[in-house]
Amino acid sequence: MINNYELQVRCIGLENNDIFPLENTGRGKDISPAFEFENLSPMAKTIAITLEDIKHPLFKNFTHWVIWNIPASKNIIGAIPHGKNVGILNNAIQGIAYGWHKYAGPKPPKGKQHQYRFTIYVLDNILSLSPNSTKRKFIKAARNHILQQATVIGRFE
Repeated sequence: MINNYELQVRCIGLENNDIFPLENTGRGKDISPAFEFENLSPMAKTIAITLEDIKHPLFKNFTHWVIWNIPASKNIIGAIPHGKNVGILNNAIQGIAYGWHKYAGPKPPKGKQHQYRFTIYVLDNILSLSPNSTKRKFIKAARNHILQQATVIGRFE
């Protein structure tokens, strides 16, 4: 259901294919970055974001963060608080990633560089999905509601 509007994403502090800012990693403040969007579909209702380690040696696309039902907007704040329901984002839902309901930034073993991917999904609805859902369940629920999708890749050692 992806439409003809090409979503443009800016992850504040992280250029595509660049090194993660320390504050957005498990070795820094471990806070989520802010995002800005251009060309957001006029049919957008919500935004969802996943963060995956796409170079994890044992678990393909290991999930570090999954959040959905963020009201569609041109900006998403950084340092999103921990918890299932994010009140400051109109009760957006953080699913289970890394065993928690929170952003868990990159923290590969010392001396090993991993590559991470933020995927931004623009949806035409609000998902009725338990906060105890994983990325896999989110993807299944969102599949037929994705209007736009974009990625930002980052590296960290």
